[in-house]
Amino acid sequence: MLPLISLDTVILHIDFDSFFASCEQERNPEFRRKPLGVTATNGRNCIIASSREAKKLGVRTGTRRHDAYLLSPDIILVPANFVHYFEVSKKFLNICKDYSPYVELFSIDELFMDVTKTAHLFGGVQSLIERIKKRIHDEIGEYITASVGISHNKLLAKLASGLKKPNGVFQITPSDIEQVYASAKLTDMCGIGERVKIRLNSIGVYTLLQLRDIPLEFLIAEFGSVEGRFLKNIGLASDDSQIISCTDAPAVKSVGRNYCLPKNEYDQRIILQNVYELSEEVGIKLRRLTKKARTVGLSLRGTRGEHGRKTIDTPLSSGRDIFSVCKYLYDSWHWNNAYFPENAMVRQISVWTGNLVEDAGTPLSIFENRIRDDAIQKTIDSINEKYGDHTIRNGFLLYADKLTTVPNGYMADTYERTKLAEELKL
Repeated sequence: MLPLISLDTVILHIDFDSFFASCEQERNPEFRRKPLGVTATNGRNCIIASSREAKKLGVRTGTRRHDAYLLSPDIILVPANFVHYFEVSKKFLNICKDYSPYVELFSIDELFMDVTKTAHLFGGVQSLIERIKKRIHDEIGEYITASVGISHNKLLAKLASGLKKPNGVFQITPSDIEQVYASAKLTDMCGIGERVKIRLNSIGVYTLLQLRDIPLEFLIAEFGSVEGRFLKNIGLASDDSQIISCTDAPAVKSVGRNYCLPKNEYDQRIILQNVYELSEEVGIKLRRLTKKARTVGLSLRGTRGEHGRKTIDTPLSSGRDIFSVCKYLYDSWHWNNAYFPENAMVRQISVWTGNLVEDAGTPLSIFENRIRDDAIQKTIDSINEKYGDHTIRNGFLLYADKLTTVPNGYMADTYERTKLAEELKL
């Protein structure tokens, strides 16, 4: 490890190496030192993560199964287990919390830490990093490693963590930004993907140094004010965003669930069964957050992209009620067959709720059937919490696939973030 130069503010970005695949190799020794690909659990036809051994053979995220076997005939393919990955991630968070109160979970396999005021307690930044790496080895697994980026802001710390993978440590100081920017690619920066890179190329920007020098008005003309200024800040290596502690629960403004079907689906009954299942999941999240919603939204993407929302007078939190609103929206699209034909293909479904209110603040129903329904819902919830989500489900879902509620890789779900914050405070 190189000697670290003192910084007034010290931000670490710690990023697991080949995280999903490494978790599988740690859990099953038979997978170690072999090319391995992790696939989506619903049977989708692409690799969502690959091991170091598979990467060396050209198998990357997005590689299709067929192509993966052409590149590596002996590759092992396993379905993703996000529940397990999240448990590993929580162990990692609890390790890092011992070295700073300012730890932000960025995604399921990476986090930021501000160690400005705590590094000296552990012998300095280098010693602190060595301690964390040792605890990852001892407490999580010898086959799971992480790369660390160090800088004075989050933008540069994240860039640094990717420049010496795997299991590396790299620091970017104000004095060597130009040297790093001269060798790094545009897509090495968080926020610049292939599409943005192509658009930057179209206005003559091919390097980070050119991004630094291009006039702001050119970027705004191409990307708009917000994204244009964001890209300019990347060029200037400027980032004033603060660490958001993982123990701070986010404000819950909406609750939703997205799902990509394993294939293009034309059967409208199957489509509606999936809408119902997602409605049930959203309802579960609302009740666990003690929230109710006044607005329900539905989005279907496939042959056409259709989306809509409806606000109702009585707040709701049951999957059945959420589905009823979704079905109303769905039927309204089908009234005009030219607008959304009966044989329309759907590949992606999104159900969401907004305009949330606290359950305790909603008036009690005076109707016997509503009181009965609430009692039944509580009983169903207690059974499902004991034996697993969807143990008891609506008859309409008979023979339909079960969509288990699991955290996603980006940890973008406010419900999951809220639940995690509560767990970490204990």
